[in-house]
Amino acid sequence: MTRFETAFAKEVNGKNRAALVCFITGGDGDTAANLDALVEGGADVIELGMPFTDPMADGPAIQEANIRSLDSGTKTADIFRMAGEFRARHPQVPLVLMGYANPMIARGADWFADECAKAGVDGVICVDIPPEEDAELGPALREKSVSLIRLATPTTDAARLPAVLEGSSGFLYYVSVAGVTGMQQAAQGSIEDAVARLKAASSIPVAVGFGVRTPEQASAIAKVADGVVVGSALVDLVKQHGTSAPAHLRALTSALAEAVHAAR
Repeated sequence: MTRFETAFAKEVNGKNRAALVCFITGGDGDTAANLDALVEGGADVIELGMPFTDPMADGPAIQEANIRSLDSGTKTADIFRMAGEFRARHPQVPLVLMGYANPMIARGADWFADECAKAGVDGVICVDIPPEEDAELGPALREKSVSLIRLATPTTDAARLPAVLEGSSGFLYYVSVAGVTGMQQAAQGSIEDAVARLKAASSIPVAVGFGVRTPEQASAIAKVADGVVVGSALVDLVKQHGTSAPAHLRALTSALAEAVHAAR
């Protein structure tokens, strides 16, 4: 089994439980300590954000984290170093790089895919390469057995969904609102309807994100989805607490993990 398959197949009391997916921005604060805190708190999958100057899908919290990281001098090479060190410390935890096309393809898709494979990265989410432009990055990643994790949104209709699913693996990230990260959460009913539609179309696990900040919200989603993604709430803690962030990240992640894992 791949690390993704293991993460999404864990059971509690004989029932499959949802996975908790946690995001922070690489180079924002003490990334190694922050990542370790997420794992210690119970995160099942880690998303590591690659800082970029124009993170168009992200709200203020992650935009500011990108700027803090870039201002501290973070380069793509640093992200791969962080990823490789994380893999050495946590050999079983799936690691996803999330970001934008420019840093991923500036030196060629083959180079990027090779660096992902060498660092032990399991998957990549590229926000601004649509399925119709899969050739820009998808083949290179698949050649190195790195999952390309696609985004589905409330506006992904039945006509376009097959293109989103084609070539996608690891899990499908359902963006539950038509907006940027961290600003609002979709109504539970709309999430349930969307997850049911996506699961009917594919066997890939469906993880739901955007606007999930509390254990109560995470629990409600975990009743129907295969995974729950939390990002801005964690990034806010890095901003608020700086070098003291790991303890706060561990505490929130633990509360989220308990809610997600016990939801069914």
